Amino acid sequence: MGSECEVYLDQTEGEDGQIVLSREKAKRQRQWEHISTNCNEGSIIRGKVMRKVKGGLMVDIGMEAFLPGSQIDNKRIKNLDEYIGHEFDFKILKINGERKNIVVSRREILEEERISRKAELLGNIQEGEVRVGVVKNITDFGVFLDLDGIDGLLHITDMTWKRIKHPSEMVQLGQELEVVILHLEQRKRSCKL
Repeated sequence: MGSECEVYLDQTEGEDGQIVLSREKAKRQRQWEHISTNCNEGSIIRGKVMRKVKGGLMVDIGMEAFLPGSQIDNKRIKNLDEYIGHEFDFKILKINGERKNIVVSRREILEEERISRKAELLGNIQEGEVRVGVVKNITDFGVFLDLDGIDGLLHITDMTWKRIKHPSEMVQLGQELEVVILHLEQRKRSCKL
């Protein structure tokens, strides 16, 4: 009693003739005003994943924002529930003032980080250097490795001294391999191992 709080005038006259006020709507209105004045499309904002909804997740960024399923991660997702309760940085994709909704992306931030790591790695990697890569694809002619953002090809003839019919005889998807960088292709942003 006696304390002040901000309220939203919902109706000047309700069913019983009383003025209808809402503290929750006032809070949401202030949150919307804060987001719309301090953030733009493309802004980065911290948020916490709250719950799963049809097509994606809802994120609390001071108000609820929608995170589409395609924008959650840059890899395939098996279980959306593992994101609930966790905080991440998000990029604001769209702010709709009329409908008062916001669409965010985590994938865009992850892609920007991957591109940045790749550029840094390309600047530091040298021929003759030994690196560790993870097998991401196996073909008839060799193995493609992820060298922290750069693709590398380990040709079947460079895998062993003896003859093999298929690279899968020696490696598996997800396996870590220590390799020597034989040649860099800056234009293609890849390397031969």
